[in-house]
Amino acid sequence: MNVIADNRLDDRKPLFWYASTYKDYIAFPEEVQDDAGFQLDRVQQGLDPLDFSSESGVGGGVYKIRVRERGDTYRVFYVAKFEEAVYVLHCFKKKSSRGIATPKKDLDLARQRYKEVVASRPARGEEA
Repeated sequence: MNVIADNRLDDRKPLFWYASTYKDYIAFPEEVQDDAGFQLDRVQQGLDPLDFSSESGVGGGVYKIRVRERGDTYRVFYVAKFEEAVYVLHCFKKKSSRGIATPKKDLDLARQRYKEVVASRPARGEEA
């Protein structure tokens, strides 16, 4: 598994950037990074992000953070249900401003990464 860990010394869960997610995240405009980072920090603390929704079609416990900036929309898919960490599965700029549906290719990528994360985790008696 290719991850970048944000290891903290407080009660926050560590944040694992799966595959290319960190590279994709830092390519976002600074304002988007600030907003998404603030919302991910809330997740690490066990709180809800300010603008999010469920993405259960990707996998159980998967959510997406929505960030809107200057007419563009960005998404950060994550799963926080596992006790050891918050896993960031996919970060992308939504290409179409019309409609609310997430593009199939982005859902498929997030779904594949979710399966890889679940398969790579040590058995802890938690339901995938």
